[in-house]
Amino acid sequence: MGNKTLHNIYHLLYKQYGPQYWWPGENPFEVIVGAILTQSAAWQNVEKAITNLKNAGTMSPSALRNISTDKLAQLIHPTGYYNAKALKLKAFVRWLGASYGDDLNELFALDTDTLRRQLLDVYGIGPETADSIMLYAGNKPIFVIDAYTRRIISRLGLAPEKNSYDAYQKLFMNQLPQNVGLFNEYHALLVRLGKDACRKQPMCGNCCLRKICRFHSDA
Repeated sequence: MGNKTLHNIYHLLYKQYGPQYWWPGENPFEVIVGAILTQSAAWQNVEKAITNLKNAGTMSPSALRNISTDKLAQLIHPTGYYNAKALKLKAFVRWLGASYGDDLNELFALDTDTLRRQLLDVYGIGPETADSIMLYAGNKPIFVIDAYTRRIISRLGLAPEKNSYDAYQKLFMNQLPQNVGLFNEYHALLVRLGKDACRKQPMCGNCCLRKICRFHSDA
């Protein structure tokens, strides 16, 4: 897979959809909360939960530490798996307070590898969530891999030999400039395509990549 292929995909997506203005959030902490809540959830439901948290005055690390787990679960109920996500949010804000005094600037001053290792050690944060936090809240040049990206890249016939998160991530990281803006926009555009056309049951007629897609040509 060559640089030109990845760039070509990006330009086709950008031409079709334009800028996506990701990640929605008023500040880095809100982006982090959204990254945790969006696990297995539609974004519109995450927005409802974030609105609930704001209205309750709990959109801060200290407020999330002080609220009861049951009350927090009620506020984030729209996202599904609310009991588990309440525990994850609690774990993150406890760690952030204990390790960095709630100072996100200090947290994001870490180098990328160290930051990622530390985030992955926090309960409930896996690679996708960690990378979303790093890219969208911390402005670190790391490519986020999600189910949409895997599906699209696989159907294009560009999947790595090893079907793992790291292998897909290296595919992008090794072939593209290490640019936060590019990684941000590219991931957002892939998600847009995954929702609009490259669904589990694909709508190839709506896809701007169909002319270069092996799945479409083999269909």
